[in-house]
Amino acid sequence: MEVKSVTNNLIKYVASLSRKKQREEENCFVVEGTKCVRDTWEYFNCRMIIATRTWYEQNGHSGHLNKITFANSQQMQRMSQLSTASDVIAVYDIPERKIDENIVKTSLNVVLDNIQDPGNLGTILRICDWFGIHNVFCSKNTVDVYNHKVIQATMGAISRVNVTYCDLEQLFTEYPDMPVYGTFLDGKNIYKTDLKNVGFLIFGNEGRGISPKLAKYVDSRLLIPSFPAGEATSESLNVGMAAAITISEFRRQQITKK
Repeated sequence: MEVKSVTNNLIKYVASLSRKKQREEENCFVVEGTKCVRDTWEYFNCRMIIATRTWYEQNGHSGHLNKITFANSQQMQRMSQLSTASDVIAVYDIPERKIDENIVKTSLNVVLDNIQDPGNLGTILRICDWFGIHNVFCSKNTVDVYNHKVIQATMGAISRVNVTYCDLEQLFTEYPDMPVYGTFLDGKNIYKTDLKNVGFLIFGNEGRGISPKLAKYVDSRLLIPSFPAGEATSESLNVGMAAAITISEFRRQQITKK
């Protein structure tokens, strides 16, 4: 294997990928940390792996390692988007996402309306991965899925969940026969509502919820009730928590109906 060492130009290049504009221009993104790299390198086309020699000695068993470039800890810190740099960074091509309409029409799909917090988006993708949801449709003003904080929060789920940014109103008009669910504070108790295992499930912005332009497409407004009823409680749930509870109830009903 040819041994390559990192250059100043490469350090600047990898560091520049922290910016969305640069990622889009270069059509690539960065993943950091042993677990995240291991969880993703079989799913994306790998341009390069930059790592310390210590990391290579402990993890040098993948076919991707012919693309490795060595760096020391100080150089890794200059490239890292984390507060504490890891020992490995991978640069992947951004894949071309293709939507399988048959899967959309026969599955539960998640729709995200203007989610702004990278941790929330990453958490929701991880939840979708756990519960077997393959398609997530995001409004164009939702945080970039290739933001490094999103990547870290997905814990590898980005490899298996298809994320598409699109005009959500157009999405609903393209699938007029699909039921649309949304979470609202004035909705019907989710535990007393018959939920289908096919459709779109919308989660809205952290502060404003589902926007009015999308709310008009919702067929079933759902509420996660607080317990016990009538007692003072938090104003609302974090959108990641709400997603976990809601998707779990969809899957629970799907299992019990079989």
